[in-house]
Amino acid sequence: MEGAVHAWSLRVGGNLKPDEPIQLRLAYTADRMLSLVVLAERFIFLGAPEAILSRCLGSVPHEVVNDLAERGRRVLAVAEGRWHPGEPASNAETALTLLALIGFEDPPRPDVAEALAACQRADIKVAMITGDHPGTAAAVAREVGLLAEHGIVLDASRLPTDDEELAACLDREDGAAIARVTPSQKLRIARVLRGRGHVVAVTGDGVNDAPALREADVGVAMGLSGSDVTKAAADLILLDDHFATIVDAVELGRATFANVRRFLTYHLTDNVAELAPFAVWALTGGRLPLAIGVLQVLALDIGTDMLPALALGGEPPNLRIMSGRVRQRSLIDGGLLRRALLVLGVSEAVCALTTFVPVLSSRGWTWGSTPPASTLAIASGSAFAAIALGQMANAFACRSETQPVWRQRAGTNRLLIAAVAAELVLLGVFLGFTPLARLLGGSWPSTLGWALAFCAVPIVIIVDASYKALRRSRSRELALAPVRVTSGGRR
Repeated sequence: MEGAVHAWSLRVGGNLKPDEPIQLRLAYTADRMLSLVVLAERFIFLGAPEAILSRCLGSVPHEVVNDLAERGRRVLAVAEGRWHPGEPASNAETALTLLALIGFEDPPRPDVAEALAACQRADIKVAMITGDHPGTAAAVAREVGLLAEHGIVLDASRLPTDDEELAACLDREDGAAIARVTPSQKLRIARVLRGRGHVVAVTGDGVNDAPALREADVGVAMGLSGSDVTKAAADLILLDDHFATIVDAVELGRATFANVRRFLTYHLTDNVAELAPFAVWALTGGRLPLAIGVLQVLALDIGTDMLPALALGGEPPNLRIMSGRVRQRSLIDGGLLRRALLVLGVSEAVCALTTFVPVLSSRGWTWGSTPPASTLAIASGSAFAAIALGQMANAFACRSETQPVWRQRAGTNRLLIAAVAAELVLLGVFLGFTPLARLLGGSWPSTLGWALAFCAVPIVIIVDASYKALRRSRSRELALAPVRVTSGGRR
């Protein structure tokens, strides 16, 4: 802004090197809303129109200030005061002569409106807290779509004294803009919104913003225009000073959280399928032979599961990631554990055991007897294949917590397709390369073994889709259920 004033002064022929030396320079403060330069007997004031015009003699052009502000301009007033030796210095501030009104055009970035629209879709409420004139704040807020039809614009001097009323004013669906805000008021606003239960993020670039940034859950300082004090007080520094970058970061954060849950669901499912054969072997006292060995478990975890798990961690954000508010929950909650351990994990375990037992029985094994080593190796290889194929289906099922596999866009995560293809190749190597298969404890499955193992793919997909449909049905029932209120106000 100072650079713009300098350039404008040169354009209009101003004298940038006054004859009188500068005796005193007082910087702008939020309390006085003006700065001051003393040149011999002249006092030159620069600041907010309401702070300057109230000190001027004669009629003052309030309508010009309002017109500039309503057009979205940032308005400064310049005035001159005279002081003579022997008079109180305060006299120079009470009888000013208005010299100029300067309107600065500081248009919002082109991507701000789109970013604010994304915030509204994501149920992220944005309020403008600014030191500008209320008219300027209203014009800019409406230009970028921050204020809807019933949005409010408040002068900070008229803020409610009650914290609950203040929080209600800001916590509006139609948006709010607060003008002429002081540092203490910014701090109070951040505090009352946190007290209302919101996760508050505050952005700023000046020293006056530092207390509010420190109070907020997430303080975001501007990296290009921000002061060192502001950067030190902030939790994050925005390197490009673009508000849209914050929205992109929110989208990335939501996507990362979802991807970690996908990763955990995938791996917990595999653990159930791998542990089930050991549990059944122990519970039957060895009457049912062990379906897979320890080395096969390691081959599943390290060899076949690693690439799909990493690919799930790189799942791109879906179209719904910024639709509505994200329910606050932990990474591992009851829903994730039920789905991984009781639905998908049990499905894979049942597929593995119902592949292992029929292959053994088809080759003459009876309950409690010890099968030949070659028969056990074929049956073990079949169970191994069933778990690996079930995990391939599980990888696609874990891409979404709500949509079945056939409703997902397969091409959006090519890494997963490549990872599953690599998993299928590794499965063939583990079972078909005789020295490695013998080391692991399995061998190439029989025709029946392969047929039963491949059944794991549709079974896992269908069970997962049925569970998701059941959850959607229960969610709709809860949403449509009537609420009964007793005299005590309890549901």
